Amino acid sequence: MTATKSRLTEEELMSLPDDGLKHEYVDGEVTDVPTGGVHEDIGAILTILLGPHALRVGRIYGSGLGCWMRSGNVRSPDVSVVRSERLPGGRSGKGFFQGAPDLCVEIISPSENRRDMERKVREYFESGAQQVWHVLPKTREVIVFGAAGTQTRLGPEDTLTGGDVVPGFECRVADLFEGAA
Repeated sequence: MTATKSRLTEEELMSLPDDGLKHEYVDGEVTDVPTGGVHEDIGAILTILLGPHALRVGRIYGSGLGCWMRSGNVRSPDVSVVRSERLPGGRSGKGFFQGAPDLCVEIISPSENRRDMERKVREYFESGAQQVWHVLPKTREVIVFGAAGTQTRLGPEDTLTGGDVVPGFECRVADLFEGAA
């Protein structure tokens, strides 16, 4: 699905037909973002494990949360956490979130372009993210990006933590892939 226009409004984006695919709005085009069963398995596992800790500090969202980046693009992390103090009145709004969530998680599909993923990480941090995780199903690793420009690659036996963004959260990286093909 591709729609081109100089700039779509939030209302126009929200009224696009529901075709069952995940979309983002990048550089004036609505683009498909690849997902699949393994992708969804990992997202669900992460939501279950992260959820109890995330709900103590804010809200946790799946890939349906549209986020307006400072660049004018709308990104939709696969899993994200927004701290309560950044939500209007401490509650989820009806429209897209203004800025990037505090934690943005991208589950990287084989067809995703490295340059595009690097750009997305920059956009997240420029728009207020504190941490970005790239979950790599192929190698069963997680790359943790910090707002200060840090980058840490965690293997299956390493422990992933929520740091200051989601205090108390920790799990073995291998646990994210349990049951995923």
